Amino acid sequence: MADQPAADALRQRYLAERDRRLSPDRGHYTYLDGDLAERFDRDPWAATDGARAPVTREVEVAIAGGGFAGLIAGANLRQHGLTPEDICIIERGSDFGGTWYWNRYPGLSCDTESYIYLPLLEETGYVPSEKYAKGPEIWEHSRRIARQFDLYDGALLQTRALDAQWDEERTRWIVRTDRGDEIRARFLFLCGGGTSRPKLPGIAGITDFKGHAFHTMRWDYGYTGGGPEGNLVNLKDKRVALVGTGASAIQAVPPLAEWAQHLTVFQRTPSAVNVRANRPTDPQWAAQLKPGWQAERMENFLAITSGYAREVDLVDDGWTEGHFNVLRLFGGEQLPHDVQARADIAFMNGVRARVDAHVADRATAEALKPWYGLFCKRPTFHDGFLDTFNRPNVTLVDTQGRGIERITERGIVADGREHQLDCIVFATGFDLSFGMGLNPKGVGGIALTERWTRELSTLHGLHVSEFPNMFVIGGFQSALATTFTYPLQVQTTHCARIVRHCRDKGLHRAEVTAEAARAWAQLIADQAVDVRDYFRACTPGYYNAEGGEPLFMQFYGGGPLAYTRLIDDWFDSDLETDFELR
Repeated sequence: MADQPAADALRQRYLAERDRRLSPDRGHYTYLDGDLAERFDRDPWAATDGARAPVTREVEVAIAGGGFAGLIAGANLRQHGLTPEDICIIERGSDFGGTWYWNRYPGLSCDTESYIYLPLLEETGYVPSEKYAKGPEIWEHSRRIARQFDLYDGALLQTRALDAQWDEERTRWIVRTDRGDEIRARFLFLCGGGTSRPKLPGIAGITDFKGHAFHTMRWDYGYTGGGPEGNLVNLKDKRVALVGTGASAIQAVPPLAEWAQHLTVFQRTPSAVNVRANRPTDPQWAAQLKPGWQAERMENFLAITSGYAREVDLVDDGWTEGHFNVLRLFGGEQLPHDVQARADIAFMNGVRARVDAHVADRATAEALKPWYGLFCKRPTFHDGFLDTFNRPNVTLVDTQGRGIERITERGIVADGREHQLDCIVFATGFDLSFGMGLNPKGVGGIALTERWTRELSTLHGLHVSEFPNMFVIGGFQSALATTFTYPLQVQTTHCARIVRHCRDKGLHRAEVTAEAARAWAQLIADQAVDVRDYFRACTPGYYNAEGGEPLFMQFYGGGPLAYTRLIDDWFDSDLETDFELR
């Protein structure tokens, strides 16, 4: 436990760390457009260019995005009576999987328990091989879902949805693609996801580098050799840089260090790296699982991480340990401020002590310590990352929060020094736009971005007035959960019920009223846990919009389990009140 003077001193340290990481442009990132797209955004996994004749098709549902959100939506629609011919999933990749299709970097695995993260385990009869499954296994599970629910039949793969316009006369969404397709759909699901668009540091010279460069989301095994399991033999004579120390970097650093002649890691802000303790699935445990086991495990985990006590912690990991004892972001009885502060300090002191226990060089250890609160950034979990910095072929360049200065033809400049390199790997994350890769146009041609600029309101985060027959999956004003796939399951099940209701009643058009959407937006504001003071002391990151408004205040404050009960009750009692149905 920390006394008040120590707590005050630590807060001042946190504020000092925040201040040196704040930049005028908040984030300093750029996206893969124009010349950057040509260099960094090719699909390294597609066997062909996917050329084909354009398709014109009438369907019940078009789904933009074939990651977990689109797959779960398709599975739920199939379970609610739609045929494979009724559904068209439009996916840019050459296969399903979304983030697990694109991300295949060495060391990749899920960072929440796979028994609760991988969706539809009981429905597909599958139990993951490890507590934290690796990337290839998760991608294969995506394909398993697509096969089981016959989602390949109507899919348009290697295809990007460019435009979607509501046709009032035909009560259809007209979706056009980069392949010249025209899909006329009664309903439209936006399932683009929050990790579908990689970003790069917005600094000078990023296209000047004459060596090899790629993003972790577009790993180039043709250059590195090996595969997701490692064995990066082509790097044995290469000077490699990895830019970033977030969740992707934590996993990619150890295999890069094992094979590169020299690895230089460029850090702006260190991650909090907790114990992972991965282990194989116990076959006896798996054999004894009873029907409903996955839902029970998910709900137990989400209750604890939302701030509700449970007699048994079924998952029992770093997420449940930290979230229950520190800040109650969603639901639960709010802890007194001094109790929260002491628990946060104790937890983060343990994280910093772990750095000292694993990293031999004192200067490197100090640079790797996270000086911020537990909830300032998404925690990471790895049992080998910290020890990697004891290797003689690994160097940490701590940029003191400023980031790298520029990229030259020969390498990276940081703190006034040029580091000459053969290869740069960018582990700089994603654009968390929550499915806004497609910007549909609703009634009267209004674009969704324009509608939300005018008024950011939805019903349940799913329905937007002036956009009939459209569902936004995984967006703001819905439920946020530590394991992202749970709300995807809840939301797509709910929307599939609405689709079935319309089909059963012969309804062609369903639009939420503006009044219902405004009332929900007001409820979000009223129920949000005010965590602005906590996040003001945080270093910039996506949790606080790079130093702005906390992300968590844009979501339903009752937590994911309460959200599920709420929308179930709403469907039974208020659907025909809050929707205009024709």
